[in-house]
Amino acid sequence: MQKVVIEGVELALAPADEIAGEWVGQEDLVRQLLAAWMVLAPSDLPLNPRLVGRPGVGKTTLACAAAARLGREVFLFQATSDTRPEDLIVTPVLGDGGAIRYVASTIVSAMIRGGVAVLDEGNRMSEKAWASLAPLLDQRRYVESIVAGIKIHAHPDFRFATTMNDDASTYDLPEYIASRILPRIVVDYPDAEEELRILAANLPFAPHELLRYVVAFLQTAHERDASYSVRDGINLARYALKRAEQSGAGPAGAIAGLPEAASLVLGDDAHEFLPPADPPR
Repeated sequence: MQKVVIEGVELALAPADEIAGEWVGQEDLVRQLLAAWMVLAPSDLPLNPRLVGRPGVGKTTLACAAAARLGREVFLFQATSDTRPEDLIVTPVLGDGGAIRYVASTIVSAMIRGGVAVLDEGNRMSEKAWASLAPLLDQRRYVESIVAGIKIHAHPDFRFATTMNDDASTYDLPEYIASRILPRIVVDYPDAEEELRILAANLPFAPHELLRYVVAFLQTAHERDASYSVRDGINLARYALKRAEQSGAGPAGAIAGLPEAASLVLGDDAHEFLPPADPPR
């Protein structure tokens, strides 16, 4: 574990996250995010975008893909309704012999290392938690740890983004925070061609016919405003493949098992969106 000393206080840094998966399609979303992170002159600052959309549309994957394009490490922080300011900055823990050790959050670790911090589901956090990040998200670009008694400045290469589910807000964002996390980049469902590419990238071992079937299911659900995402489609296909393998039917028999998989993975309501056994090409 890497350690640094700031104002005489030793901090243990969190490791970067290893993110599996790749961003497929909707290239303009990557460009929008990268534009927000650009710095045009010594007096310019990067913006702190929020990626908004339904669960499972790939907001976190998008942020990680953009970070990879920049060659930066990614540090994820999962926000919850009980996230505390110290969780976001520095947490004291008992070390050997009862001595206090200070552990930097993933956000602070990204600040120090010049990485990308992705705050997942930021609209679940309270105003008190957000307030601790306010100076980081404006021209000051620092945080203050009350527990450690230090001020931590962000590396010039540090970048920040938060994801927000548009149907799962626990708290309304205070205006002074909303004005700091811009632009608002909307991540929507991909079209059928892109959805097929995403499924193929995540399930390279799946038969093409199965992937076409799942895409037809997802597109029907999108048209009727049902909340089934690409992630749901991947899990649906994956479970159908596992059950087919278990029964000896093999990958080719997975389509026949999709109704059962839909019930167990997504619930019985998903059945109304299942297409005929041979969806049109």
